[in-house]
Amino acid sequence: MTKKISGMLGVKYGFTLRRRYAEVILRRRAKYYCPKCQAGVLKRVSVGIWQCRKCGYKFAGGAYEPFTKTGRATLRISKVA
Repeated sequence: MTKKISGMLGVKYGFTLRRRYAEVILRRRAKYYCPKCQAGVLKRVSVGIWQCRKCGYKFAGGAYEPFTKTGRATLRISKVA
């Protein structure tokens, strides 16, 4: 799958950048679940904005994935306090 994604760039930019590009695209296209209704129908509206197709819940997240490591750590800290 990564060869097909990074193949869009052709032989340009070098192996490392094509691999990173493929990883980002795969994270963006992955299936994510809505935090409100738990349906697997999240769609990226724009950079950092995600919306559930089922319930319409819209929230801010990461640029390429809705839940980032920093966001998860923040939630853990805020639940303790």
